[in-house]
Amino acid sequence: MANIGIDLGTTHSLVAVIIDGTARCLLDDDERALLPSAVRYDDEGNPIAIGYPALEAASETGGTTFTSVKRFMGRSGSEVAEEAKLFRYDLIQDDAKAVRFRVGTREVTPVEVSSFILRLLHARAEECLFGRPGGAVITVPAYFDDAQRQSTRDAATVAGINVLRLLNEPTAAALAYGLNEGSNGQTVAVFDLGGGTFDISILRLDDGVFQVLSTAGDTHLGGDDFDQALASILLQQAGIDDADGSTYRAAIRAAEQAKRDLTDATTATLRADLSGTQVEAEIDRASFENLIRPIVQRTGNACLQALNDAGLEAAQIDEVVLVGGSTRVPLVRQFVGELFGRKPHCDLDPDKVVALGAAMQADILTGESELAEDMLLLDVVPLSLGLEMMGGVVERLIPRCSAIPAAQAQTFTTHVDNQTAVDIHIVQGERELVDDCRSLGRFKLTGIAPQPAGTPRIKVEFMVDADGILRVSATDVATGNNTSVDVQPSYGLSEDEIETMLESAIDHAESDVDERLLIDARIEAEQIANQVKKAIVADAAMLEEGELERFEALLSDLDEAMKGRDRQRISSISHQIDEVTAPFAQRRIERDLELAIQGKAASAVAEELGVSK
Repeated sequence: MANIGIDLGTTHSLVAVIIDGTARCLLDDDERALLPSAVRYDDEGNPIAIGYPALEAASETGGTTFTSVKRFMGRSGSEVAEEAKLFRYDLIQDDAKAVRFRVGTREVTPVEVSSFILRLLHARAEECLFGRPGGAVITVPAYFDDAQRQSTRDAATVAGINVLRLLNEPTAAALAYGLNEGSNGQTVAVFDLGGGTFDISILRLDDGVFQVLSTAGDTHLGGDDFDQALASILLQQAGIDDADGSTYRAAIRAAEQAKRDLTDATTATLRADLSGTQVEAEIDRASFENLIRPIVQRTGNACLQALNDAGLEAAQIDEVVLVGGSTRVPLVRQFVGELFGRKPHCDLDPDKVVALGAAMQADILTGESELAEDMLLLDVVPLSLGLEMMGGVVERLIPRCSAIPAAQAQTFTTHVDNQTAVDIHIVQGERELVDDCRSLGRFKLTGIAPQPAGTPRIKVEFMVDADGILRVSATDVATGNNTSVDVQPSYGLSEDEIETMLESAIDHAESDVDERLLIDARIEAEQIANQVKKAIVADAAMLEEGELERFEALLSDLDEAMKGRDRQRISSISHQIDEVTAPFAQRRIERDLELAIQGKAASAVAEELGVSK
């Protein structure tokens, strides 16, 4: 059975397969490779059309046509409220954890809508291949987080598709580009601007090894934004301030057509039937470019971030590859050329290249591919993954831009005496404090043997699979008790969070480090104070004259210092306490050693201590 590659896009979706060693997109009965990512429901909430028929009926009254649902995948209702209003979708507001739309008497989710698109593509492949495909590689934006990836996988599961792997879109494009162009020893920037998402990945192609050096992007930026800007002109021309769903859809379709016309022509006409009135508006390419220039320029920050992460200058990039239908816009090509100082490579069809690359990866996963011996894919984690530590600081286990699959383990301990459980809080982001990062999930490890603080050993392991999905496990080394979780947050990062996470990390780098050092100093001071207080209670009789007063005075000074923000003072007093209490601690150790060896022969003591005669 052949495996297939699916590009589940914001605007259009495709399916491709390897035939006679060549990647090909599969066509429908009208010989079209592109399937509009659109699903129409009637007034009762029943799905009645998918693809072109759904898109053509979008401006009709009655029913609802869903487009661009990829923008809603893996996000919460509160995060997409403005977006849903813009698309005129009836968002159910009382569900804070998942996006649900009301259609008639039913509730519809982005996962369900996407599943219909995937199901139709899978059926097309089954018809063309004269049999059911073995499995599918489905592409996702490189900057999709865990929730968005899980939502994509869920949609495929609903569609009855065996998902072999989720593959980052720029990496899929690089696979297709590398096979077709035979590039070796080159550094390539893949600029992927689709209907609703943007990614930039820096890759090195060498002897069939596709190594992703860095990735950046915005999961809420694309050609849809161009369409909305154009549609607003038409609505203003008609004097419509609050268009209903069908009217807005008609304006968007007119905007899409004008955008395509302006790719080759210098002028275009926005033309649509809005609420029974034929409305027209002329626009030239210069005006269109002025309208969308701020949107296009937003891609520049991500490009510079990706270059910085890869340790490269723009001049060191050998090729720039354009991917995604929105890169056909002349201003986009001009902007990319100026940013990288070279003409972008656009020989391959930007709409099809991602699906072709997915088909290549799917073929490799059959285990019988002729490509398998010649290609190795090394992708990366887009954002750092870590744990919340005492004091609300982040301990990173897997840094961003780490190659995947990835695994990292670290051993931690308890902070409280006789602690029998620990909470594991998993976070994602680049900031030093948990409050400034995104929470991915929590779970609890129980059954820890009660012991003094600092004695138990808790091994925590992070594992990121080839799909970029995270699994976390925690084990009590002493008892062997283990618990694990596949991190499946109920929704993904907000439209602004992904874009600003890295910028925020840079802007606050110095203050974040200072805050973390202060927290670390307070935690260390608290541990020292607790140890000294317990020792005083346990062995008060061993205190010499004046020691108790000196200890208590220093502990009081430390307590006062911990209320402030002078970490140098906190550390200085902690060091003083260590020095002043050292003789007391030494007497306690000698006492314990004397008790331990009482009544034992010298040879037995030497054996216990591992000392040879």
